[in-house]
Amino acid sequence: MRLQETFFKVAIPLIAILLAFLVGGMIIVAIGKSPMEAYLFLFKGSFGSEAALATTLVKATPLIFTGLAATFAYRCGVFNLGAEGQFIMGSIASIMVATLLPKAVALPAPIIFIISMIAGIVFGGFWGALPGMLKVWRGLNELIVSILLNYVATLFMSYLVNGPMMERNIPQTAAVGDQLRIPLLSNTMRLHYGFFAALLVALLIHYFLFQTSKGLQLRSVGLNQMASKVYGINVSRFVLISFIISGAIAGLGGSIEVHGYSFRLMPGYGSGFGFDGVAIALIGQLNPIGTVIAACFYAALRTGANMMQVASGIPTSVVAIVQALVIIFVIAGTALTNLPKTKALLLKVFKEV
Repeated sequence: MRLQETFFKVAIPLIAILLAFLVGGMIIVAIGKSPMEAYLFLFKGSFGSEAALATTLVKATPLIFTGLAATFAYRCGVFNLGAEGQFIMGSIASIMVATLLPKAVALPAPIIFIISMIAGIVFGGFWGALPGMLKVWRGLNELIVSILLNYVATLFMSYLVNGPMMERNIPQTAAVGDQLRIPLLSNTMRLHYGFFAALLVALLIHYFLFQTSKGLQLRSVGLNQMASKVYGINVSRFVLISFIISGAIAGLGGSIEVHGYSFRLMPGYGSGFGFDGVAIALIGQLNPIGTVIAACFYAALRTGANMMQVASGIPTSVVAIVQALVIIFVIAGTALTNLPKTKALLLKVFKEV
């Protein structure tokens, strides 16, 4: 049974991707272009060179963190749509520490870097705790609260970059100093070690969820809260903790993005990362390893879309359509395979094969 479930979890997103590319190919044909040529340029733009691969992985890094944040919360049966706000708050905390603390106190760069990372985790965790507390203590819908907090975080960032932290009358903050930046893998690549930190976080989350007793309890709460209460599990505590950890993951992602790639805050920073993370978590079947793969796939589409447009004249909106179709097909496929009759039929076919 475990092998069969694993097969379905792998097969559903793969089939969804194939169907999405098939429909995307039909659209490309309809506008008078060659799908094979377009997808070839898409692949070259994403993986065709060392620089392209590095760009893809750099763009995947923040998506891995927001995807993991959504995955962790969903595993506990709650919906954290506030990863974008938590990501931004983590970035704000880190940029404050990285740009203001060196002016106030003479500390070694590694110490400031560690404090900056911790600040990002704490701010992200706090921003994640707010919808968790309101859900547990007041019964408010976490979807609405977490979405509204995204706007609060974005507006707070806008206030900072246009006000007290504005640099030289330009709507942006001061840049993170060179000594506080995450090192690059090599001088010829833009890829920084933050990507490997994202992989490590994914492995730690996977281990916690599937190899520890607390992870089992958390997943039990996600599957059936009433049954978990009967077995003596403190459901409210797990819900709150899942929000805090989910927010902390997103906040850490914001810290790494500030220290590894953007180096400053500006209008539009972090836009879309949270909702992309939700989509990535769904494509990854709420599995941390699957989430990493889905984030790299998402980033590859965006990186390759530019080359596809330049080389073949196909608008990048086609790639956006493919992304949307993948999500739709994954959700539809998951819902379909969960139907009792469909599941029984698929299991029968699987056994015969």
